[in-house]
Amino acid sequence: MSGGTLLVDGSRARRLYLQVGQQVEGYLHGEHLGMLPGSGGELAEARLYAPGDDVRKLDWAVLARTGVPHIRTTTAQRELETTFVVDLTPSMAFGTRQRDKRTLALTMVAAFCHLASGPGDRIGAVVLTTAGVQRVPSRTTGTAGPHLLSLLDRTLPGEGAAPSLALALQAVPTQRRGLVVLVTDLVGPPDWQPTLRRLALRHDVIVVQVHDPRELDLPSVGLLRVVDPETGRALDVPTGSRRLRQRYAAAARSRHAEVTELVRTTGAAHLPLATDEDWLKALSRFLSVRRRVRAARRVAGR
Repeated sequence: MSGGTLLVDGSRARRLYLQVGQQVEGYLHGEHLGMLPGSGGELAEARLYAPGDDVRKLDWAVLARTGVPHIRTTTAQRELETTFVVDLTPSMAFGTRQRDKRTLALTMVAAFCHLASGPGDRIGAVVLTTAGVQRVPSRTTGTAGPHLLSLLDRTLPGEGAAPSLALALQAVPTQRRGLVVLVTDLVGPPDWQPTLRRLALRHDVIVVQVHDPRELDLPSVGLLRVVDPETGRALDVPTGSRRLRQRYAAAARSRHAEVTELVRTTGAAHLPLATDEDWLKALSRFLSVRRRVRAARRVAGR
C-alpha cells in the first residue's frame, strides 16, 4: 500500500486487510508466527521429583511446604494469543514520501494479523492515543483482523501530550504466555524499557519501529518551521546551514542507534521500518532471521 492517505471507513479497512493478506500469502507462502520454542506452556500441577528431571523446574513453594522435592509441569499451549500494542499518538501522523507512519503501522498490523491467524488463535490489542490507553478484548482470528483495523482507523490521535508508552505496555494481559507485537515510532523518553523487558520474560515480543527518512536528515530549504506534534511547540530551523544539518543527522542517528540497543537489551525482537521502505521484503528478512533463531533454540533444547 502506497500513499499517506488514511483509511476512512470500515470497508476501506477490510480492503487493506485483504490486500495485505494477498501480499503476505503470495510472498511468504503460508508463514505462521507460532511461539518461539521454550519452556512455555501453562502451569499444570506439581509431581514428585525423579532422577533426571530438570532441577530448574523445581517447585520451591511445594518443597518448602512439604519438605519433598516436586517438579512443576506445564501443559502444551497450542493456540496463539496475540496482543498488538499500537501507538497512534500524534507523532505517528508524520510522513514525507510514500506514506506516513500511521499508514505503515496499520499495514504492519494487518500483516501480523495474517501471520498470527490459525485454528484456535486469538487477537487482541492495546491502543495508545492522547485520550489514554484503550484495551481491545481478544477474539478469534476469523473476525479479529478486519475488526481491529477498522477500530484503529476510526481512532484519532487527538492533540496534546499522550500517556507514556510504558503505560500501554502495562495493560498487556500477562495471565497466559503469548505473542506481543508493539507497533510504534519509539519517539519520546525510553521509560518503556523496564516494562518491555518484563514482558519479554513472559511473552514472545516483537517491536516494529516505524520511522520516516526526514526524521534522520533535514532538507536544505532555508528557514524551516518544525512543530512538535505531541506538544504543539514550534521552532524555526535555519536548514541552509550545512553544519547544522550534519549535527542534526549525527544526533538523530545516534539516538536511533541508542533506541535499537535499548530494544535489544530487553530481549525483544526488533523490526525497524522506514516509510519509504519495501515493508514486505523487510518483513521477509525479519522472519528468515526468526526461523534461524527458532531452529537454534530447538537444537539447544530451550
